[in-house]
Amino acid sequence: MDPFLSFEVTVPGSSANLGSGFDSIGMAVNRFLHLRFSPAEEWTVTAEDESFREVMQKGDNLILEVMKEVFQAVDQQLPPFRLEVESEIPLMRGLGSSAAAIVGGLMAANHLLGDPFSVQELFRRAVHREGHPDNVGPSLFGGVVVASWDGEKVHAVPAPLPPFSVIAVIPELPLATSRSRKALPAQLRFDEAVLGSSRANLLTAALFSGDWDAFGIGLRDRFHQPFRSALVPGLNRVLQESVLHGALGAALSGAGPTMAVFTFDPKSVRQFVEKVFQEEGIPVQVLTLSPQAEGAVIRLTEGMRS
Repeated sequence: MDPFLSFEVTVPGSSANLGSGFDSIGMAVNRFLHLRFSPAEEWTVTAEDESFREVMQKGDNLILEVMKEVFQAVDQQLPPFRLEVESEIPLMRGLGSSAAAIVGGLMAANHLLGDPFSVQELFRRAVHREGHPDNVGPSLFGGVVVASWDGEKVHAVPAPLPPFSVIAVIPELPLATSRSRKALPAQLRFDEAVLGSSRANLLTAALFSGDWDAFGIGLRDRFHQPFRSALVPGLNRVLQESVLHGALGAALSGAGPTMAVFTFDPKSVRQFVEKVFQEEGIPVQVLTLSPQAEGAVIRLTEGMRS
């Protein structure tokens, strides 16, 4: 492999399953995964975040796995390097930590290979690896992404960036996506499916038109939130009462347990959710986030292999 300049990949987190847009609508948020690569004689991976260090000590390094797969696809050997991982995205909390790692690994590998793959091809590979376009799409492209994947082909359309704030309510408990998936039914009644589909259609139209009253109605999911509510203490109360405290509406972020509350009045909503979980006796972290326009980017940094 030719000498390479040190570089950094920055990838935003995401809030997927946006309301009734189950497995199809996601939004990038301004919490980031930073991957800093520099030349080295052997692979070295370090992480500032303790939870990331614990994951890597178990041998589960999704970033390296993805990079190796890309290099194998073009019959090349992944070169050694030093990787420093810094993440503002909580692990296993429904803010797209795995999707960001996949996108970051794909972007880094493509860069090292001289960018042989287009952004659309990286998106296709990310969806095949992660399984859902509504997390990897926003992390790769930024903004709001409306997408469909049939198991083979993926299509995505960007929606306008919303002007509201996002209050992320993060209970101090992890929830594995696999466990959250098991709570879902194998089938929905026809009338429930029609209602869920109509609300997803309304949500999409609202995002493009800026009709925030319709957006709030479109958030009222029928596909997954009713079945996952037992796994996420406080979810039903936030979904039902947040609109009384200045919110447009709320949704389970990804597979949970994080809840995303959308609002033009973040102070009032923060006070409401903090009170809810204080009364529930559940420790939570509450973040005021913004929709993130820019997706994954690569920036060259100082340093070069000798």
